[in-house]
Amino acid sequence: MSDNPQLLHVATFCGQCDCGCPELFVDPTAEPEKQIVITDDFGQRIQMSHDQLADLVEQARSGALDATALQPA
Repeated sequence: MSDNPQLLHVATFCGQCDCGCPELFVDPTAEPEKQIVITDDFGQRIQMSHDQLADLVEQARSGALDATALQPA
């Protein structure tokens, strides 16, 4: 997905199709607050710090991001 050879691939989310699934990368050459890169299947990207990713993962583990928690009231 990425055209940046510096990006280190970490994970592909889904990966069971040929649609350009979201992916997680680390860019060791980026500023620390932008080293984590998440791409989507539309060519967009989100950049964040390692601490921000750790917080996101912890929220997911705690259930805060479960489908029922994300439903509008």
